[in-house]
Amino acid sequence: MADIASELDAAIRTIPNYPKPGVVFRDITTMLGNAPVFRRTVDELVAPWVGAGIDKVAGIEARGFILGGAVAHQLRAGFAPIRKKGKLPYDTVRIAYSLEYGVDEMEMHRDAIEPGEKVILIDDLIATGGTAEAAVKLLQQIGANVVAAVFVINLPDLGGAAKLEALNVPVRTLVEFPGD
Repeated sequence: MADIASELDAAIRTIPNYPKPGVVFRDITTMLGNAPVFRRTVDELVAPWVGAGIDKVAGIEARGFILGGAVAHQLRAGFAPIRKKGKLPYDTVRIAYSLEYGVDEMEMHRDAIEPGEKVILIDDLIATGGTAEAAVKLLQQIGANVVAAVFVINLPDLGGAAKLEALNVPVRTLVEFPGD
C-alpha cells in the first residue's frame, strides 16, 4: 500500500493560475470523490486522537465542514462550524483577521463549545495561516482547549503551520506541496 502522501499527491488536482495568475490551487474535490482515498484520508486525520477524549471538532468553512464532519463522527465528538460573518442565526462570537487585501471576520455560535472542551481544528489546507490562526484565537477566546490543528495539505513555504505552532497548537498534515 502506498503511503498517504503519495496517494493524496495523485488524488488532488492541481490548477495553475487559479483564482489569479501565479497561484497554484490544490483542489481536494477529486480526492473527496475517490472513496478509498477519502476514507483513508479521514482515517489518517483521526488516528492520533482515537481514545484521546476529543469533545469537539471545529471545521473552517467550507471544506473544513466536509472533513470535520467525518472526523467528528469517527471520534464520536460533536462538530462546531466556524463560518464567515453573517451566516449563523444565533448568538455568536466573532474575530477579525487580515487577508491579502483587507480584513474579514469569522464567527461561531457562542454555545458551540464549552470552556475546557478538547477541540481539534480542521481544514483542507494550511497556507499563510491567517484564517487558521484566527480560528484558533476564536476558539481560545471562548475557552476551548485546542489540542491540535489538522489539515490534508501543507504549503510549507508560506509558513502557516509555524504560526499555529507559535500559539502552542500542534499541527498535523498529510501531504506537503513545497514551492506553492
